[in-house]
Amino acid sequence: MTNITLDGNALRYISAFEKVTKTVVKDCIETPDKLVFIVAKGQIGAAIGKKGENIRRLHEMFKKNLDVIEYSDDPERFLRNIFHNYKIKGIEIEKRGTKNHAIVSVESKDKGKIIGKDGRNLKLAKDILNRHHDIEGLSID
Repeated sequence: MTNITLDGNALRYISAFEKVTKTVVKDCIETPDKLVFIVAKGQIGAAIGKKGENIRRLHEMFKKNLDVIEYSDDPERFLRNIFHNYKIKGIEIEKRGTKNHAIVSVESKDKGKIIGKDGRNLKLAKDILNRHHDIEGLSID
């Protein structure tokens, strides 16, 4: 797990997100095409809002796509939350040398979408996982 450092932009995004959703944000990651917010356990529903109204409002404010992930102390549950849009068949966390590595098994039709163009989605998921849990490697099976 790394120390999370947030820049001014991330802090402004978090402040606006918390004001609109009345939730606690644990982390915010900005990529060229979206903002990813990690909300405290049990707050995903409030963050999204009735019929997605909070997400729509924030999308208009930020002019970016949003992804909201519910935090969990359990790395396996957290991984399932990261990949909430996909059917996960199984998750295995193993030691590889001195590092922890997670292997996520998914339907073969979902592999390409999970990995993303040029591995973008997989890299983002790995970064999120490493920021919150002591897992440095991630692969899709």
